[in-house]
Amino acid sequence: MLPHSSEPHRRPKSPELSDPKSTFSALTAALIHLLSPRNPRSWILYIILFLQILLLSNLRGFPYPDAFLHPSTLLHNSTNAHHPYLSIPANAVVQEPTLPQNEVIENTSLDQCGSGRVFVYDLPRTFNKEILENCDNLNPWSSRCIALANDGLGQSAAGLAGIVPEDLLPAWYWTDQFVSEIIFHRRMLHHKCRVTEPELATAFYIPFYAGLAVGKYLWSNTSTAKDRDHHCDMMLTWLNDQPYYKKSNGWNHFITMGRITWDFRRSKDQDWGSSCIYKTGMRNVTRLLIERNPWDYFDVGVPYPTGFHPRFDSDVTRWQQFVRDRRRSSLFCFAGAPRRTFRNDFRGLLLSQCRDSGESCRAVNCSGSRCSNGTSAIMEAFLESDFCLQPRGDSFTRRSIFDCMVAGSIPVFFWRRSAYFQYEWFLPAEPGSYSVYIDRNAVKNGTSVKAVLESYSKEEVRKMREKVIEYIPRLVYAKSNNGLEGMKDAFDVAMEGVFRRFRDQEDLSFSKWR
Repeated sequence: MLPHSSEPHRRPKSPELSDPKSTFSALTAALIHLLSPRNPRSWILYIILFLQILLLSNLRGFPYPDAFLHPSTLLHNSTNAHHPYLSIPANAVVQEPTLPQNEVIENTSLDQCGSGRVFVYDLPRTFNKEILENCDNLNPWSSRCIALANDGLGQSAAGLAGIVPEDLLPAWYWTDQFVSEIIFHRRMLHHKCRVTEPELATAFYIPFYAGLAVGKYLWSNTSTAKDRDHHCDMMLTWLNDQPYYKKSNGWNHFITMGRITWDFRRSKDQDWGSSCIYKTGMRNVTRLLIERNPWDYFDVGVPYPTGFHPRFDSDVTRWQQFVRDRRRSSLFCFAGAPRRTFRNDFRGLLLSQCRDSGESCRAVNCSGSRCSNGTSAIMEAFLESDFCLQPRGDSFTRRSIFDCMVAGSIPVFFWRRSAYFQYEWFLPAEPGSYSVYIDRNAVKNGTSVKAVLESYSKEEVRKMREKVIEYIPRLVYAKSNNGLEGMKDAFDVAMEGVFRRFRDQEDLSFSKWR
């Protein structure tokens, strides 16, 4: 039996019948008690609220990359300071971007293209392909078809057999020093971050072979200023009609010009070269040149093409070990020829010092294309020497600088503008870590180059050579259309620099004459 309760059964009090005033008072009292600093639970609530506020504040300022923005987001933020060049009409129809099958952007490629994406203009053939097709007429002396073969790499360097390791011989070519336009165009067409829709691009490449176009007229006695500017004028007329060039006024556009900057800086009609760089349409375009004007922000120096074009990462590491282990019998070397009417014949002075140094110096007397585009004798000299003398050439830079460093030899400079103010993206930040500088005036006044170089200890030489060898990948252009897999070559470094530059230009604090 169940026990009987002594208390009568009570119905629960209905909420509807409770006193509103008493209910409000009860809730107020409960909240006051709950939120009281004396209540330990209130501190937990305060901490949770603080963390939520902090998280929301940070999310509002989080810099989402363009790669993750839907076109509709860009449409409603076309005036955003981070996208100063994006201008989409209010009545535009937003469509999901489509890419060719081999260019579909997957999650794995988003990180690879976080720095930016490049759009390559499809220029009329007259600005690139037709120039190559007319390779027989690109200079007044001989055909350049052989030099421009193999996508600009030139002929295989069979003459280096016995000098370079046999398994690396297929990676060596007799590459002309003025073919960077062809090399960059080929690599750009296969770039992992190339897009075919300009609205997705952060950088726009202009594949105009400016150097090859003007080279045809540089040594002609009958060419006029109009002839030398002809191709550049036509290209800029075409470019000025392109909508994305108009939007940015050229600030996110770049071009490779395969000669030194001075070949495009003619001030007067009777002077040397073209006036392409001085044209209004080129004012804001970034220019990749084998020699830059250090005082022009839009000039960027890139390495001269050398003969070494590695096929795989293993080619680079194999070559680095080869030059590291090489026994070098000479203290220094010099490849060049005296020029009596040039700079008081400083090169002749160096050649004389080299010859007077006996076995300590290897001299290779060469001139013209034999010096500029490499020979087996020059390669041997660089491989056999600890140091290589690098005076200025016809201009402040020389292709020989890069031939020397690729061979693991330490460059000796006499003009700071030969390298230190030229190739900042590609060379170590500390000049003394990989090179020697000797003031040319000191040499003219009797300073012995040999004595200066002998003052370096074996350990100092070893460290400098190791730094040179470390930077070899950044000085060469890979043979593969896709570059190297585990390391960055000169093209990769250049593209990183271009993307970084354009990203910096979008910063509100940027004010480079804009």
